[in-house]
Amino acid sequence: MIHVEDLGLIDYEDGRRRQLERLEARVRGDAPDTLYLLEHPTVITLGRGTDPRNLKDAGRFPVIETERGGDVTLHAPGQVVGYLIRLLPEGQRDLHAHLRVLEEIVISALAGFGISGARRDGATGVWVDDRKIASLGVACKNWCTWHGFAVNVHVPLDLFEAINPCGFDADVMTSMERESGGNTPMADVKDALSVATRSILSPTR
Repeated sequence: MIHVEDLGLIDYEDGRRRQLERLEARVRGDAPDTLYLLEHPTVITLGRGTDPRNLKDAGRFPVIETERGGDVTLHAPGQVVGYLIRLLPEGQRDLHAHLRVLEEIVISALAGFGISGARRDGATGVWVDDRKIASLGVACKNWCTWHGFAVNVHVPLDLFEAINPCGFDADVMTSMERESGGNTPMADVKDALSVATRSILSPTR
């Protein structure tokens, strides 16, 4: 069974420290696969594949380099971040396949709110038609993954104007609030992501 823990609102570096501690414990076999659900104060993060041209306003928010793959993204209150520390089983040690699992978790959770999320060829993440509602990026050590997904619930979308999120124009970003036309409680979204994760990553999978 996957352990799920809600960390609330937590600084990015504190969240990174929590991930690293659980990562090392998971690699040693001293902890289960773990999903941390949380929010971050507004911060821009740079993945290993960041094009510097996609950082449009470096002075607007704190900027942190990360170990995850992908380009530049932004976290802020109103966005649920899910950090999945998962030891990939023998026969499933494929990071591209792991990204598809993360997309499946988000798509499944969104469906419970009447939002039809989907994959888009060549553009990792979860999309609603031509609008991006969730971003993904992972890192891996000894076949144990960390980092994960970020789902826009009711985050102010104008914050993304400080960057070209994942290389796209800022106006590509959307949120559950925009797509559903109403305010979805954060706790309900976290519950849905928890249920979807446990269902998709069952012990028999």
